[in-house]
Amino acid sequence: MGNLRLRLQRLRKTGKPLEPFRSVAKAPGFFGTEWVSGGFQVLTRSVVLDPPLSLPPSLPSALPILVPDLFQVMADQGPLSSETLLFLDLETTGLSGGAGTVAFLGALGRFVPTHQNTKQDFGSGLYRLQVDQYLLLDYPGEPDFLAALLRGLPGYGSGNPGVLVSYNGKCFDLPLLKTRCLMNQMPLPRYYHADLLHPARWLWKGCLPDCSQGSIESRIGLTRTGDLPGALAPEIWFSFLKSGETQDLLRVCEHNQRDIVGLASIFTALTHIAASPLGAAAKYGYNLENAALRWRAALKPGKHPWEAAVQETGMALLQAAATQAYPRAALAAALDLMDQGRYEAGRKRLRELTKGRHPDTFKAAAYRALALDAEWRLQDIPGALAYVEAALNLGELREPVIQAFRYRRERLLGKG
Repeated sequence: MGNLRLRLQRLRKTGKPLEPFRSVAKAPGFFGTEWVSGGFQVLTRSVVLDPPLSLPPSLPSALPILVPDLFQVMADQGPLSSETLLFLDLETTGLSGGAGTVAFLGALGRFVPTHQNTKQDFGSGLYRLQVDQYLLLDYPGEPDFLAALLRGLPGYGSGNPGVLVSYNGKCFDLPLLKTRCLMNQMPLPRYYHADLLHPARWLWKGCLPDCSQGSIESRIGLTRTGDLPGALAPEIWFSFLKSGETQDLLRVCEHNQRDIVGLASIFTALTHIAASPLGAAAKYGYNLENAALRWRAALKPGKHPWEAAVQETGMALLQAAATQAYPRAALAAALDLMDQGRYEAGRKRLRELTKGRHPDTFKAAAYRALALDAEWRLQDIPGALAYVEAALNLGELREPVIQAFRYRRERLLGKG
């Protein structure tokens, strides 16, 4: 701290910029690469890659069903273009997110047109992925690092908010960036934020041991052979500060770049699922039931004016999940049939649910729906009692559920 205080005092007296604590000349590993100076103690580079998955020019209108953060964006701006997205990932000095944690490496990815093909489908290869990276070489360069990174954010200088896409960025990357900007008295531009962690959990929960970004990438067909574990990034940057050795730090930069490629690929997989959920099910191996129930919830009257194609897709998705013996989907499909006035088909589905190898919780819900139908629609009190007794004979029900069925039984006995 003493050396830093003296240097700051000299700066105030002379008005001259400080010499860097370490010049780029002491980091020879950066020479001969794509890195160029981006400010005081800051390097930048920009690379253009072929993305593993091809993205369409316009995003499916059903995409907000899977990524609800996009509902507000599409409500404000209308249909989104792929070129409006910006993928963000930071490497930091720790995972605590406190005031002492600093981002030393940032990457921003965007889709750029190839101009080689005008065919608008998923396999046309209309876009390549441009990844811009910003590397902080030492703490005093943080203001320039942040300034360079902010200039790359959507909406910078224009006042028109863009769309940032992250994986767990709502809990970590963006709060950290806001903290560092606040401490350096730098305003963040306005932006929309779409985080993919929760959508990934909805779709792949129960299909994978965890829903880390790496696990989701593997599920959609990406591999990271020879990649450096991200947990080593802080230690490597601290080691670079002491020694100036760049070999491992360059591997951290490659890891950061792969994070952007993976993030863009997960987003692309979500667009494929939104466009054709049944067609994409086998390729991406997601939880069909969770997707069907999310689609069903989004299609409820009064929520959003979906076009007919989206509604038809949702109904087909729910029916597919129901026929594959997913209990929640089977119950939802049966109840929908009853609501639509298709009573015989609905009763058949409910009876099938009571006989299948489903948890007792779902069987009880089916018996309840059958009992209500028998009592009020069919005026069949003995039949309603039979369904209630069958439910009470189930072995694994919570006490409140048992009490509700007992109350219903007493009421039906009184009516009989």
